[in-house]
Amino acid sequence: MTATSNASAAAGSAPGLWAQCRAPVLLAIVGGAIDTIGFIALLGFFTAHVTGNLVLAGAAFAKGGAGLWIKLGAIPLFIATVMLTKLWIDRCSPSSRTLGWLFVGEAAFLTGFMLAGLQLEPFRDPDAGALALTGGLGLVALAIRNTASKTLIKHISPSTMMTGNTTQFGIDLSNYVRHPGSENRQAVCKSGSVVGGFVLGAFLGAVLYQHLGFWSVLPFLLAVLYLARLAFRQQPI
Repeated sequence: MTATSNASAAAGSAPGLWAQCRAPVLLAIVGGAIDTIGFIALLGFFTAHVTGNLVLAGAAFAKGGAGLWIKLGAIPLFIATVMLTKLWIDRCSPSSRTLGWLFVGEAAFLTGFMLAGLQLEPFRDPDAGALALTGGLGLVALAIRNTASKTLIKHISPSTMMTGNTTQFGIDLSNYVRHPGSENRQAVCKSGSVVGGFVLGAFLGAVLYQHLGFWSVLPFLLAVLYLARLAFRQQPI
């Protein structure tokens, strides 16, 4: 085989731009959307942003606001979910199939989040058990996601932690401005796509929730199932 043929074969086997970016972008879109839907519907409760719940809990404590126990309770629930998910990962082989089942688990809890919201909204009392139940289901879904991000898909930037991703985007952009080149350009695209995906998801979640209520969770749930399908088929994630 000639050098030209080898180059053509390598180019043909290399994943395209969408194949490289689809998982980070879709994960970021889902993270932004679910966090935004939960924040709007659940009176300021964050399903993915633990820092936000801690800040709001501190503000509620200082000002005597309602909902303190739910925001504080989110922390041990998140930690317990991460612990149980990690224990399950350790009992399995670190494979695409394991990742696929984690996406299925996330989708299952997102389904519960959606169905609970449909049955129990509107939420008017920030101390209500109904709000805690609905928010908890969404939080467990995103805790499973975060555990996967720290274990099986460490090559993808965490798709719910935008402070770190935005910082990395700024660093990559600075490097590209000073030293334009394919490597720095790819780094800008990688970090920028995650930040852009989260922002897009936040706007989509807000707009869809205004028109569809908790049915707005459905398209993002389907995106997670699509990623599960890719993982089970051992396609790049």
